Amino acid sequence: MEKISRTKVVDVLQRTDYGALVNVKGWVRTHRSSKAVEFIHVNDGSTIKNVQVVVKPEDFDADILKQVTTGACISVNGVLVESMGAGQASEIQGKEIEIYGLCGNDYPMQKKGQSFEMMRKNAHLRLRTNTFGAVMRIRHNMAIAIHDYFHKNGFFYFHSPIITGSDCEGAGQMFQVTTKNLYDLKKDKDGKIIYDDDFFGVQTSLTVSGQLEGELGATALGAIYTFGPTFRAENSNTPRHLAEFWMIEPEVAFIDLEGLMDLEEDFIKHCVRWALDNCKDDLEFLNKMVDKTLLQRLNSVLEGSFVRLPYTEGIRILEEAVAAGRKFEFPVSWGMDLASEHERYLVEEHFKRPVIMTDYPKDIKAFYMKINDDGRTVQGTDVLFPQIGEIIGGSVREENYDKLMGEIERRGIPFKDMWWYLDTRKYGSCPHGGFGLGFERLILFVTGMQNIRDVIPFPRTPKSAEF
Repeated sequence: MEKISRTKVVDVLQRTDYGALVNVKGWVRTHRSSKAVEFIHVNDGSTIKNVQVVVKPEDFDADILKQVTTGACISVNGVLVESMGAGQASEIQGKEIEIYGLCGNDYPMQKKGQSFEMMRKNAHLRLRTNTFGAVMRIRHNMAIAIHDYFHKNGFFYFHSPIITGSDCEGAGQMFQVTTKNLYDLKKDKDGKIIYDDDFFGVQTSLTVSGQLEGELGATALGAIYTFGPTFRAENSNTPRHLAEFWMIEPEVAFIDLEGLMDLEEDFIKHCVRWALDNCKDDLEFLNKMVDKTLLQRLNSVLEGSFVRLPYTEGIRILEEAVAAGRKFEFPVSWGMDLASEHERYLVEEHFKRPVIMTDYPKDIKAFYMKINDDGRTVQGTDVLFPQIGEIIGGSVREENYDKLMGEIERRGIPFKDMWWYLDTRKYGSCPHGGFGLGFERLILFVTGMQNIRDVIPFPRTPKSAEF
């Protein structure tokens, strides 16, 4: 086969220099045969669109063409021509085909529609499908959008540790990290494990959040963001939970509640706008095949301001809805942590736009949130989105040493784990705040997918760590 430099499918589809010799390499999506002509659709992952290769059967060995099956990997040399058919501006008149990898008819990702559940069982191959190719390209673009936003706005990318000795959320749902022999654990007289001979000499876990370390960065650099993997050993088998996921956590010195809400709204609008500007083909495909309201919903986020709603007012609205006959699975009362159904009612039915809820009861929020003057609510902020519910959780942090120490003691958090964090309130404390955005929750919203396991390449969930 003549040596011609490879052109990616995304690029070859843009070319109009008809008559040029081109080479494409990729995987066969479909192969339709007739006596007069055969059509081979090739995709290399660079775009949702396939390039159509047209071949005359008499120009090729019949055995070669029989091996060009769905899923096979091939290289094609041919002439770029203007397409006479609908759906593409250009196509390739195939002159030479080389087969890199055969693919039998037991290939799980055949053209016929498969359920998402079946594809999760074949996560090592599902990335080659149109849907998952689109999701992964959008995932990449959202990562670029995040770095672009923070870089342009003067934030520094800050790398917080993945192995930690502290539990940021205080929930205790952490994966332990150890080099100890689990079959022969050394324990003290009270039955507690002795970690003296472990790698770090203390009990350590995979991080649930980079926030506490991020606060250290913000009180030195002014504005930072973390973007990395986080882990929760929460036994939640739901379409919204993963055991391993990615988090974006900006932290900003000298920000107040209004400034924090402005940052949250501006940031998420930037991400949605980026997707609409840079992922047009993939979004149109998902809008057609997965969620026919996707593009409308994404555009609606950009159209108006987010509602700013105090928690107490939100509870009043929900109680009025119940009084008017609206049924919820979980009862509504002040002091409760809102369920997804409550959040979605406020966003999708009552206000019909995103909501930033603030001023939560302190007992249902983390120890580090700034306590309001009423002594019973804190300056927490949750951004609630249609279909998703909570997509961002943030707060102004308590900068007063005595108040923060009081909450740590009241909640029984071990001081030995928190001394370094308290030092930021002891030496030059400053007002500051930030938020956390679960990256996969953002991808769920932007793609219209219904299950969080379908927006990360290889999901980690209870009783599942395959691939």
